[in-house]
Amino acid sequence: MSYTPTLSKKYKEEIVEKLKEKFGYKSIMQVPKLQKICINQGIGAATQDKKLVDSALKEMTMIAGQKAVPTKAKKSVSNFKLREGMTIGSRVTLRNERMYEFLERLVTVALPRVRDFRGINDKSFDGRGNYSLGIQEQIIFPEIVLDKVNNITGMDITFVTSANTDAEALELLKALGLPFKNQNN
Repeated sequence: MSYTPTLSKKYKEEIVEKLKEKFGYKSIMQVPKLQKICINQGIGAATQDKKLVDSALKEMTMIAGQKAVPTKAKKSVSNFKLREGMTIGSRVTLRNERMYEFLERLVTVALPRVRDFRGINDKSFDGRGNYSLGIQEQIIFPEIVLDKVNNITGMDITFVTSANTDAEALELLKALGLPFKNQNN
């Protein structure tokens, strides 16, 4: 018996039928699904201190549960003392079980730990059904030990869906549990 994340099970058993009814899909293959979650972290001060990139890679690996990959600069920018090929960030792409596990931890544990949290903005869709979310502090994740953090950095989390429109993607992400702000406020 293999392990299936709770959100994956919920998607297959409840969310597919709910979305199929709401948007009038004829086949369950038309129902949008979450394809991957991309986590990206840029470290601006990495040009001066190389140790920041190493700690960012370590923290990103702990948060995602998958080895982070360093991001290299594509161009040299003299004003920022940046050379082509320098490591300036870290990124991870999550799919399948790890993606659902990360999403569940993000919704149930990490986002409620954000100070003055009222929900996430529903305006960050790209027009093709993908949603991006910015997090200002990596310390909201329980995997990060506060005593070992050198500097507080943010990260971008992108949810890539197979939805054709933003409305379909919004309904999918709401059904998966992302806490969007109420439109009434």
